[in-house]
Amino acid sequence: MGALKPWHIAVLVVVLILLFGAKRLPDAARSLGRSARILKAETRGLADDDVNAKAEAQYGRSPMESRSQIDNQSSPTPVVDPVERVRDNS
Repeated sequence: MGALKPWHIAVLVVVLILLFGAKRLPDAARSLGRSARILKAETRGLADDDVNAKAEAQYGRSPMESRSQIDNQSSPTPVVDPVERVRDNS
């Protein structure tokens, strides 16, 4: 019931020729082929970008610092605003 038979294809071709004309069908098929090629190239490019981004993310990571390395680092001196210092002294 769902299979295409040869007469289905013949009717489809006749309808397409009647709708678009014999001169415009080759141009339509050509532009459809170009569009398919562009779509295929763009999807391949997107897939390559995803692979490259994953590779960069994997090699761009640095190991976590251990707790002893964090404890050995000296804490930076706090920055005090001069205006606040004057207010505290008053």
